[in-house]
Amino acid sequence: MPTDSSTRSKRVLEPSERIAEVLFGLIMALTFTGSLSIAEAGRDDVRAMLIGALGCNIAWGIIDGILYLMGCLAEKGRNLRTYLAIRGATNPAEARRLMGEALPPVIASIIEPAQLDRVYQKLQALPDPPERARLDASDWRGALGVFLLVFVSTLPVALPFVIVHNTLTAMRVSNAIAVSMLFVAGVGYGRVVGGRPWVFGLSMVALGGSLVALTIALGG
Repeated sequence: MPTDSSTRSKRVLEPSERIAEVLFGLIMALTFTGSLSIAEAGRDDVRAMLIGALGCNIAWGIIDGILYLMGCLAEKGRNLRTYLAIRGATNPAEARRLMGEALPPVIASIIEPAQLDRVYQKLQALPDPPERARLDASDWRGALGVFLLVFVSTLPVALPFVIVHNTLTAMRVSNAIAVSMLFVAGVGYGRVVGGRPWVFGLSMVALGGSLVALTIALGG
């Protein structure tokens, strides 16, 4: 299919993208729970905090989903332009240059010109590609996944304030859950990048705490 050149060849969301979205949603939720005054907060304050945290993450989940779709469309547009440029090359040498620029440098360095020529010939035999890039079902699923990750990451941190009536106890439980989630996210990221998972787990806890403190300090 000619449209395959403009579609994402990866999963709907890569592990690193999932971790980043969870971290984003978690930090947003913590900026609300962390700003709650334990000594002065009543049930009305807790209710207002919960509404604010959920509403903010819903809004940012929608925004992040839209930005994800924009990124998908931009990537598809770049791929389609490259594909059209290769098909429209006036000679094999130009086509080889364009294909070499589109490939990762390591792969491009080991592919022989004859192999690129065969790819060029096969591309010429394909049906005409679409005139412009379009979003497909996997892109919309990815955007939905982004929204859900940002929103759902709020729930474990907010839930203690719903089921525990003592604000101090709820705060401690919420913080313990948040630290655990940060650590698990860091461990997952460490595995993705090939580092020591426990080191990344502890680093994520420190990073998340610092970002939350910075956000609260700046009035976010």
